[in-house]
Amino acid sequence: MNDRNILVTGGLGILGAALVKKLSKKKLYNIFILDRSKNINKINVLNLNKINRVKIIKGNFNDYKTVFRIIKNKNIGVIFHLGAITQVIDAYKSPMETFNSNIIGTINILESIRNLKRNISLIFSSSDKAYGSLVGDAYIENHQLKGNYPYDVSKSTSDLIVQSYVKTYNLKAGIIRSGNIYGPGDLNMDRLVPHVIISSLQNKRSILRSNGKLIRDYIYVDDVAEAYFMLMKKMIRTKEKLRIYNVGSKENLTVINFVKLITKMINGKNIAPIIKNNSKIEIYRQKLNYMKIKKDLNWLPKSRLKESLNKTINWYRENINYFNGKLG
Repeated sequence: MNDRNILVTGGLGILGAALVKKLSKKKLYNIFILDRSKNINKINVLNLNKINRVKIIKGNFNDYKTVFRIIKNKNIGVIFHLGAITQVIDAYKSPMETFNSNIIGTINILESIRNLKRNISLIFSSSDKAYGSLVGDAYIENHQLKGNYPYDVSKSTSDLIVQSYVKTYNLKAGIIRSGNIYGPGDLNMDRLVPHVIISSLQNKRSILRSNGKLIRDYIYVDDVAEAYFMLMKKMIRTKEKLRIYNVGSKENLTVINFVKLITKMINGKNIAPIIKNNSKIEIYRQKLNYMKIKKDLNWLPKSRLKESLNKTINWYRENINYFNGKLG
């Protein structure tokens, strides 16, 4: 087991790519990304092909043997489990696939660590949606996990399963529950920010799956990656087996106000989106209290909303050829 050998699932996602780049700058770590396919265009647009000490392994964390073999053969000391089906609508349409990926996939990683009997630090990506409906002003870490809808339940369940393995089998894990992440490198056009930015750049109206009144924490990806990195360093140093943190922001906005801000920054005016309201399968209001991670790890969201959105918009503008034609 080597703390410098790191496995990242979901390493081609927005958070995974940002975290891999952050880790690679330290020039201390050997980073292995587990992904279902070696999509060259995706790897190129994320600039992961230019990073030394990063290797992309084709495979699926839904397959236990694959996960076990990689952790064993690569002498992995730290695992960032970020991979999951992340879209509420996708989970609604395909609950079995969601539960298999988000729950069984997590169990495969935990079982691999348990059976290898190694002191591996697992950092698990949970979600604010694991809490379910908000009671009070903001979620705190000891708030009951009680998701209702398929995606939310998959996160509540996998979060609790990680805690169960720590308490039952003496594994070592950190859990982060973050708000809605935005920033450069999000290639999922079903997610709000890339969809709205690309639509605006292509002079098209965006389509909202909600009525626009849902309230969320919006947090820049580099701030989240910093939280994961800081938690990893703490988990390696400490004897404590379980740490759970909320990672939120000061930007708690309605969807429609967030979309208005993006379209005005790009086009100088608000371009009204098309509303396709599926809000019945989403939590109305979410807000995270992040005082615990501030106190324990001295983490704070440092990014400013307009500056971060400007960086994000510029990234999509520079890489618009990758997205052309993807809106139909």
